[in-house]
Amino acid sequence: MSQANPTPRELTAAEVRCGVDLQALAFVTTADLEPRATMVGQERAVQALHLGLGMPQQGYNIFVSGLANSGAQAQVVSILQERAQGAATPGDWVYVQNFRAPDQPQALALAAGQGQRLRQDMERFVSHVRETLPKAFRQEVFDREQRELGEKYEREVRSLQEGVGRLAHANGLAIQGDAAGNIALLPLREDRPMTSEDLEHLSDEQRQDLEQRQHLVWQEVRTVLLRQRQLMQQLSAEIRQVERNFSASLIAPLVADLKQQHPQEHVQHYLDAVQEHMLQHLELFKDSSPQASPFTPPPPDHELFLDYTVNVVVDNREVQGAPVIVEDIPSYKNLFGTIERIVDPHGRVMTNFSRIKAGSLLRASGGYVVLDLEDALTEPFVWKTLKRVLQNNRIQIDTYDPFAFFTVSSLQPEAIPIQTKVVLMGHPWLYYLLYYNDPDFAQICKIRADFGEEMPNQAEHQASYAHFLAHLCRQEGLHHFDRSGVEAMLEYGMRTVADQHKLASQLGLIADLAREANYMATQAAATVVSRPHVEQAIQGRVFRANRSEEKLQEFITNGTILLDTTGSRVGQINGLAVLQLGDYSFGRPSRVTVTTSMGHAGIVNIEREAKLSGSTHDKGVLILSGYLRQMYAQDKPLTLSASLCFEQSYSGIDGDSASSTELYALLSRLANLPLRQDLAVTGSVNQWGEVQAIGGVNEKIEGFYDVCRQRGLTGQQGVLIPQANTRNLMLRADVVEAIAQGQFHVYPIAAIDQGLELLTGVSAGDIQREGTAHYLVNAHLQRLAKEMMAFGQGAHNGTQPQPVEA
Repeated sequence: MSQANPTPRELTAAEVRCGVDLQALAFVTTADLEPRATMVGQERAVQALHLGLGMPQQGYNIFVSGLANSGAQAQVVSILQERAQGAATPGDWVYVQNFRAPDQPQALALAAGQGQRLRQDMERFVSHVRETLPKAFRQEVFDREQRELGEKYEREVRSLQEGVGRLAHANGLAIQGDAAGNIALLPLREDRPMTSEDLEHLSDEQRQDLEQRQHLVWQEVRTVLLRQRQLMQQLSAEIRQVERNFSASLIAPLVADLKQQHPQEHVQHYLDAVQEHMLQHLELFKDSSPQASPFTPPPPDHELFLDYTVNVVVDNREVQGAPVIVEDIPSYKNLFGTIERIVDPHGRVMTNFSRIKAGSLLRASGGYVVLDLEDALTEPFVWKTLKRVLQNNRIQIDTYDPFAFFTVSSLQPEAIPIQTKVVLMGHPWLYYLLYYNDPDFAQICKIRADFGEEMPNQAEHQASYAHFLAHLCRQEGLHHFDRSGVEAMLEYGMRTVADQHKLASQLGLIADLAREANYMATQAAATVVSRPHVEQAIQGRVFRANRSEEKLQEFITNGTILLDTTGSRVGQINGLAVLQLGDYSFGRPSRVTVTTSMGHAGIVNIEREAKLSGSTHDKGVLILSGYLRQMYAQDKPLTLSASLCFEQSYSGIDGDSASSTELYALLSRLANLPLRQDLAVTGSVNQWGEVQAIGGVNEKIEGFYDVCRQRGLTGQQGVLIPQANTRNLMLRADVVEAIAQGQFHVYPIAAIDQGLELLTGVSAGDIQREGTAHYLVNAHLQRLAKEMMAFGQGAHNGTQPQPVEA
């Protein structure tokens, strides 16, 4: 055997599970510790967050990538809230009627809390005008002024009528009118109207003279009637002016008072427009109970005076610092707002500026919005609109119309500028997908905060677990954890990431286990959560999820699935795989067999031929060919046909973690050396025979241990794992106990030669050292090459080949 590959050392019980000692942290229970909602170990992500939050320029929105349910969102929100407390509170936004263009409501920016104040002030103002103005119109002074104007115009009309009457009389005519306003000119004779007989006896000259006189008088009558209408219009105008001046004397002081309370220039312009509109529509205030037609119900009072309402769309009166909004449902309406519609009594779809509703992007202007990017991408119209809003830094509220063909909004509210920092939560693959496929994404989201799933297993990070548990227990009213309970949680954190030098930084997973351990403690009437409660919670999770695992173990135990755990076999070995069922994974021992023959087919992967093999597994099999070529085919052609198979495997298989297992079985068959069946193998291999790290090492070891335990431990059984996976071991307590008692063994393997010696009991050696494993393999391959050559020559000469001595 080569000096570079020493005999593997069996791992001790202390090496297969890392314990935790929190003696440096002074506490009895977590009640003695300061609560902390966040965990250290995410310095990279936190630094990116602070950079993005501190950049006021456009486009510095933040993409936060982290595992689902990892608690990354809770940490992000906590950081945002902490930063928001020291920020300035943004102002309010209101929409008011645009009297010049009613279909384009006007947006007004106000200081925080001033929106509701303006709305209430306007309500009191309108209510006061509605109450006082009708009373003022009934006052004696107003009535006298109206009466004097009426008498003045009546005198002028009477003077005109008298003048035209005299003209008619001078021309022998009388003016006669009826109740309908019809006027007739009657010819007179001796101051009495002429009869029809009188008219018939008129000569042509007299008749012509009468017609001329009638025409003259009719001209004057028309002039007088026109003048009368002009006088009535002047009267109406002067009455309206009197009403306007009288009303202005009441409204102007109220508006002036409002201006003093709201000195902003744009609000003052709005109040001027309100005053002018009121003075132009005084008929609304003359009668507090307008008459309705018998076919149309009277409109409600609030609709009569809707033009003077103030629609507060953003109200920050109770906000301290900058707003932080977590948008759990990032739909179009929730993000961008909408204009609601109503159906009037006639069945018509209507809307008005009071129906404008703000979304979270506007309500959080000056602050932060947190949303799930995947949800935003799947909601109709959201992503495109979100990009446009973030690129323009302003929001145009519009009606959300998925069926725009049937509904039309006539309102176009004034766009509002926003300063909202958006924090997008999503998976890393989503970030790269958008980065490479959406050119706008990199412009609107320039910062990525990458929350990892693990952090170094250091004292400060261990302490952070205890402080986080202290926060969780206080926040949710859980029993506090004692020292052993916290240590058990830390061990779970190492097991979760399968690394003795790392801790899980997924706060959601830690919190879930803490809640379940608290339940176990409550059921046991304990006042604190200890290690047994945490372990009971973990076992409860396994019990709820491992029905399929138990069924598999049953099949192996009763012989339905063939697997040997004692003895030795040529070309047969126990391989280890991992099955993932939802959130639960477990080890699945499998028998791997190899057959060989003379030929040129090379190594045939039966799983691949049956279309059950993944690309990574295919790669692992191809690497075996590379290993054989570099080890044994430097002086001869490799004439070999070999088939590899995972026995009784009927589902897909992937990964290269079985490549070392397959290589051991192949070498065993070629060298005719039996392999120990009480040892199972996992690990990938490269073309130089070095064993490489794999995943799921804990589940694989525990899966084979469970099989051996049910069949009876012999003290010889164990598992070969890659030496690089030693740091990943966090085995179950019962497996650790069996290792401590010498009933089960774990061997770290760095090279194929080490494992080959352990499995066969024969030195690996090399192809030159007679009696070693590599020598036997090389000899068999050389014999196959010679026999293949002899077979080819014999077939060519028409004779049967003779056996060739190796």
